[in-house]
Amino acid sequence: MPKTSYDVDICIIGAGSAGLSIASGAAQLGRSVVLYEAGEMGGDCLNAGCVPSKAILKAGKIAHSHTVGAEFGIKPAKVDVDFDKVKAHIQGVIETIAPVDSQERFEGLGCTVIREFARFKDERTIVSDSAEVRAKRFVICTGSRASAPPIPGLSDVDYLTNEEIFTVDKLPKHLLIIGAGPIGLEMGQTFRRLGSDVTIVDIAPPLGRNEPEHAAVLVEALKDEGVTFYAPARTKIIRKTKTGVEIELESGAVLKGSHLLVAAGRKPIVDDLGLDKAGVNYDKRGIETDDTLRTSNKRIYAAGDVVKGMGGLTHAAGFHAGQIIKNFYFMPPVIGGMFSKATTNRMPAAIYTEPELANIGMSEAEAKEKALDYKVLHFEFDENDRAIAERSTHGGVKLIVGKDKRLLGGSVVGEHAGEIIHMLSIAMSNGIKIAGLAQIISPYPTRSEVVKRAASSYYTETVFSDKTRKLAGFWTKFH
Repeated sequence: MPKTSYDVDICIIGAGSAGLSIASGAAQLGRSVVLYEAGEMGGDCLNAGCVPSKAILKAGKIAHSHTVGAEFGIKPAKVDVDFDKVKAHIQGVIETIAPVDSQERFEGLGCTVIREFARFKDERTIVSDSAEVRAKRFVICTGSRASAPPIPGLSDVDYLTNEEIFTVDKLPKHLLIIGAGPIGLEMGQTFRRLGSDVTIVDIAPPLGRNEPEHAAVLVEALKDEGVTFYAPARTKIIRKTKTGVEIELESGAVLKGSHLLVAAGRKPIVDDLGLDKAGVNYDKRGIETDDTLRTSNKRIYAAGDVVKGMGGLTHAAGFHAGQIIKNFYFMPPVIGGMFSKATTNRMPAAIYTEPELANIGMSEAEAKEKALDYKVLHFEFDENDRAIAERSTHGGVKLIVGKDKRLLGGSVVGEHAGEIIHMLSIAMSNGIKIAGLAQIISPYPTRSEVVKRAASSYYTETVFSDKTRKLAGFWTKFH
């Protein structure tokens, strides 16, 4: 049967966060668009990532809220978790959001949506089972999938990833988790709160890329709730048992569980795309692009997790999409414009545990490694009146300030850290100096005051020095 031929302005592979945003923007600008998706519309984020994970996190938080409260004069209660209804809640959230990402919506915008696996035939042509597409530009948005570490025995056991954990048949009696990163800790705390025993194993310390003192606050909170950590620890072998799975560590410890979740990172989806035929440079870490997301083939771009060096952030994929639309249709160099760079050195990230942990830009270790001239500022929640009133004073804010008095990076751990980090993101995006943060007027009492208080501490030594004390004394003579 002959293939249907298309000749369009833009062809996109992958209907996840980046692909959908690019397709929507291009179509609404009147461009002809072919959008390929072999799996579910909405990609990993909607179906097996951000959306279901935040839905189950909320269920865990509700369950936990009934077990605490004595210090407020509220008697804790025994929680009865109906796991089937928890899963129905998750599916309901997905179904509520799905129409926004649906094939019908994008066809309504004018896109041609092809639900088939696509691959490059040559440097300017994509083919699938029923179609052949030539385009002025192509964008690869195939995303990433969970990766499995090379642990002996892992391939011989049944294990879960983010693609299966939200639909597992029954609540795990004892969930073993490989990976002490954001996904491992979020799922670890949540399943512990829903009633599972949880053990987390990792070859490295938990959250090694975060500020160590802030990571420690989060890890201790999970330990207090009953999550067990073996991190750092080396795994000798994983075995299947009659009742589930066991992990034998090199230390001799044997950990037995009913279910195993692998949350040890992600790998970009680059296989079987015909990238060699398209002249696109890539390796197992992803597709190589310049700072405008153009690949080694000038007609082909990449966006989102498939780009080498990306960290699996949905909002980063959305940022990439915005930059691509801007460069394609709003700042063309042929009329004197300049390409907008898709640099992500100020990309915020958050872990949605309790407490939350959020960060942006450089850590102190990175600033030190680069031999930069910097200053570290702190302010803790145990000095914040809102946190004290709510009896939730763990954590605080840490700011890394450069020689020019602008933020190099920052970290927040505590309740609503994922919201507070917005203030640092605004400052870094707009080049606001530390004085600008110090002048913020915050409603009282709010947790976000910690940013203002940390920023103000930059000037403490200057404002209250002997010199300024004497100057203040002098001026009082004239008032």
